[in-house]
Amino acid sequence: MTNNLAEQLLELATKAGATEAEVYQSHSLSKPVFFEANRLKQLESNQSTGTALRLWYENRPGLTVANGPVAAETMVAKAIALSKLNQPEEAKLTGNSEFVYPNLGEDVPASKLAEWGKQTIDLIRDVYPDVICNGDWECDLETTRLVNTQGLDSHYTDTTLSCYVSAEWVRGDDFLSVADGQTERGKLNPDGLAQQILQRLNWAKSNVEIPLNRIPVLFTSKAADMLWGTLQAALNGKRVLEGSSPWVERVDKPVVSPLLTLYQEPNAGPYSCPFDDEGTPTRDLVFVQDGILQNFYCDRATGNQLNMDTTGNGFRPSLSSYPTPGLFNFLIKPGSGSLQQLIKEMDSGLIVDQILGGGGGISGDFSINIDLGYYVQNGQVTGRVKDTMVSGNVYTALKHLIKLGGDAEWNGSCYTPSLIVDGLSCTGKNSS
Repeated sequence: MTNNLAEQLLELATKAGATEAEVYQSHSLSKPVFFEANRLKQLESNQSTGTALRLWYENRPGLTVANGPVAAETMVAKAIALSKLNQPEEAKLTGNSEFVYPNLGEDVPASKLAEWGKQTIDLIRDVYPDVICNGDWECDLETTRLVNTQGLDSHYTDTTLSCYVSAEWVRGDDFLSVADGQTERGKLNPDGLAQQILQRLNWAKSNVEIPLNRIPVLFTSKAADMLWGTLQAALNGKRVLEGSSPWVERVDKPVVSPLLTLYQEPNAGPYSCPFDDEGTPTRDLVFVQDGILQNFYCDRATGNQLNMDTTGNGFRPSLSSYPTPGLFNFLIKPGSGSLQQLIKEMDSGLIVDQILGGGGGISGDFSINIDLGYYVQNGQVTGRVKDTMVSGNVYTALKHLIKLGGDAEWNGSCYTPSLIVDGLSCTGKNSS
């Protein structure tokens, strides 16, 4: 974003009579490498540029968006026209400041991504030659800039690597698909990814029935993300303002197991972010400490209504959206023990590794079909379970946390370990 479109928009908006204005720009470059049926299929390069202008004309906000090249005059005219349809609103823009942030992450050429992809597939098929592998390996570079009439000018460039591989195994009428991925900066780990998929294939050599109705459930780090979505909603300041969060009156009180500490850390992980979409610097924030609720997260408007400052969590769900409370990094402090050690601690239990359907939402109630799961007996995986469902309540389950693993991994922008919980109902086609 080397052109001066942002400056033009601010100047024209001011000349047209806008009292305040801000410009949010995002430029992304993606270089995906696709594999299909064990072979390299194609290499692509996709880029896009988006610009959002938000202004206040006669104290009424107007927002317009353009993708790609656009005439500044056109955007300003549209924003003013749209502002006339809205109610008056006080502009709350970040004040005069210029932040220069170092680029985050490292660019990786497509040839290296292709090499990693081939290496992963070869490692899997050396052990299981009948497996068919598909996947994609990507290097995503995104530049974000935010400027406004209060003198704010912040920008940073973020480079993230990600990969996703699925291994399909057909055995007569039985179809199995094991999938896993990584999100990192700088380097991906083909060997580690292959070993994770091979472990699941080994566990799935035979199918077994699940004999019990209520048994402990182990959510792997990949599947545990379903649980955290509910807690993220409960911690949203907007939900607190609406009264829909069950934790509205629970600050400084226990809400989950004392084994759990939940927090955000701006400089951690592959999706670190130096400032939010309102220009507020992001900061470390503990949400739950040893099971006790400490803080909610909010944007400027929500924080003002809650009589608290913004926590630097005002993010746009899309270019055409206003900032709203959102999370950029959500971390669960790991416990101890590898996934194998957690399994050994289970006399009898169910491992949930892949699910069909979403989580429980703000209520916490859920009922999910297990896409990939395993039965554990006497600390050993005995085989894959099919036609099995798990149901219960997220809040209840996380109060009955048995064990928190030390095997935390990034699942998108959520850093989570595996965990064992009680209090869930497991049913299968042969369950009573």
